[in-house]
Amino acid sequence: MTSEVIGYAGMTHLGLNSAAAAADKGFGLVCYDPDPLLIAALERGELPVVEPDLPELLEKNARRIRFTADPDELASCGMVYVAPDVPTDDHGQSDLGRIDALISQVDAVLRPDAVMVILSQVPPGFTRGRLRAGRTLYYQVETLIFGRAVERALYPERFIVGCAEPRQPLPPVFARFLASFGCPILPMRYESAELAKISINMCLVASVGVANTMAELCEQTGADWSEIVPALKLDKRIGQYSYLAPGLGIAGGNLERDLATVCNFADRYGTDAGVVRAWVANSRHRRDWALRTLYREVLSRTDDPVIAVLGLAYKQDTHSTKNSPSIALLENLKPFRVRVFDPVVPATAAPNPRCHGAASEREACEGADALAIMTPWGQFSKLDLGAIAAKLRGKLVLDPYCVLNAAECRKAGLRRLTLGVQD
Repeated sequence: MTSEVIGYAGMTHLGLNSAAAAADKGFGLVCYDPDPLLIAALERGELPVVEPDLPELLEKNARRIRFTADPDELASCGMVYVAPDVPTDDHGQSDLGRIDALISQVDAVLRPDAVMVILSQVPPGFTRGRLRAGRTLYYQVETLIFGRAVERALYPERFIVGCAEPRQPLPPVFARFLASFGCPILPMRYESAELAKISINMCLVASVGVANTMAELCEQTGADWSEIVPALKLDKRIGQYSYLAPGLGIAGGNLERDLATVCNFADRYGTDAGVVRAWVANSRHRRDWALRTLYREVLSRTDDPVIAVLGLAYKQDTHSTKNSPSIALLENLKPFRVRVFDPVVPATAAPNPRCHGAASEREACEGADALAIMTPWGQFSKLDLGAIAAKLRGKLVLDPYCVLNAAECRKAGLRRLTLGVQD
């Protein structure tokens, strides 16, 4: 165990996963949050987030982690990460109030020689605006992914570090900490690092937009997007790790936030963000694929239809429903009866008064005229399709994420529709 003590302020998704990875590298930690109820829950092992492997990693390193609601305990740290999740509204606008409050709390107790690092995602100009004389301040880009946050925190591809003076060496405590992860370190000015995070996400959005646009053409022309993807990934200009799986638009909060940020900055400075606005429009169009398909195939043809929906989270292995395609679908299915099941998210998250929460996948399918698999939870790929078919009144299954095996669906007498291939 290293003698360095590292602090983390903000014990939600970003702070918890980042702290767990730091503890696994042998660092002693002080993990602060101003919410005493949250700290008490964490001390009992009750986590506010769902993330694969996080409970086990925290338990493994429990002796290195001290949770506290007392900011004065951060005074023992040579470096403190300010790492609260930054919430966004329905328009992708960030609420920076909590991170500003935490920065002030940390700054008030941090010793003069200690380093403060902002880890939360913030807009360009934010970090420099918080720089003050006598405080060593950095910004570090986080690239965690819901459902894979532990993996990303333990094995980062690189560290992007925003600095007041990029040509100056990093403070020893910061340099040693980053070096323990064994990946490249890219120092740059604050604004470059802040915009680097947004640039990464814009490239991801572009890939998603291409995949969704071309997959929709496949659905109309008889092509199969799954046959095209390998050809693209073998092109070195595109690459094997490209985001080329079609989906139901851009979900979650981070990409939406960055799209809004780019559009806002374009309006402020008079730059062109037309392509970004096109991505937003394309995302909304593809998000409603399930709704359009249900109307065409069932809702316009059936009296008092019942729809089964599996999945409420915006993606698998997370509790988050931020910008969830499933939630958007249920919002538009208010006139109809719906039965839902999600292994993590309760049915009360569904914005539909006619929505019934089921205790299992089979119960959700009881008497339904169609089934829509709206979150690609791994357990859904193991469904007994014969039993599901027996429960359904209709035989239509919407499987946008290709969770189910096509041959097994046909064997069970189910008509499966998915993205990127013609029915």
